[in-house]
Amino acid sequence: MTNTLHRYGNSESFRDDYILFAIPCRGKNDDGAVEKLKTFLRICARHQPANMGNSSFGSYRPSSHLNPTSHWRRDYTQDFESVIDAVHRPGTVAAVFDAKDKAEAALREVIQADLGLSINMSTSVEGAQQCCQSTGITRHSVEYSLGFWDRHDHLPNSQVQELSTMCGHGMVSFNLAKKMLDMVREGRRTPDEAVLTLARFCPCGVYNPARAKRLLEEARTRQR
Repeated sequence: MTNTLHRYGNSESFRDDYILFAIPCRGKNDDGAVEKLKTFLRICARHQPANMGNSSFGSYRPSSHLNPTSHWRRDYTQDFESVIDAVHRPGTVAAVFDAKDKAEAALREVIQADLGLSINMSTSVEGAQQCCQSTGITRHSVEYSLGFWDRHDHLPNSQVQELSTMCGHGMVSFNLAKKMLDMVREGRRTPDEAVLTLARFCPCGVYNPARAKRLLEEARTRQR
C-alpha cells in the first residue's frame, strides 16, 4: 500500500509522474537495509529525479532559520545528499521522476543492483506496465485507489485536488493549493515560485514539482 495511490487525475495526467519506492520488511530483510536504502537513493539520484525523500523530509526542505519575509526568496536548491545521509534506520525511501525514460533507467539499475528490497512503482497502471515491459520484468501485483464514495459537493475542484493530493499525507492543504492557483492566475507569482512553495510541505519527498508546474501552467492558460 502506498499513499501515492490517492493522487487525483486521469491516466493521461500521470504521463510525467513516476515514483519508485524501496521498502524493507521488519524482521525479514531489514538487516543491513540502511546501506541498501542509501544505495537505492544514490541510483535514483543519478537519473535526475524531480524529487526524493526518506520518509522524514524531501529534497525541498522547510527551514526553521528563516522568517516569513524571506518566503519567496529562499534557496530552493535540491539537496539529494542530505536526503541520503539522513537515512539512519530501515524505512521507506522514494524518488519521483518526471519522465518515463528516467524512471526506466533508474529501475534497470535497481534491478541490476539486486538489493533484496521490495520495489514499488506508482504511476498510471498503463505506465507501470510499460516500464515493466521495457525493463524485462513481470509486474507482481497492482493496487488501485477506489476514489471517493460519497457526494463530491464538499470537495474543491479538480485542479485543486490534482495539486494537493500529490502529498498523500495531506500536508499540502486544499487551501494552499487553491491560493497558489489563484496567485499564478493573477500573475502575482510564477508557476516555478508556486511549485516550490507547495513541494516543501511534503515531508516524504514524493511531491512532483514537474507535474505541479504543468498543472499550474495549464490552469493559467485556460484562464486567458
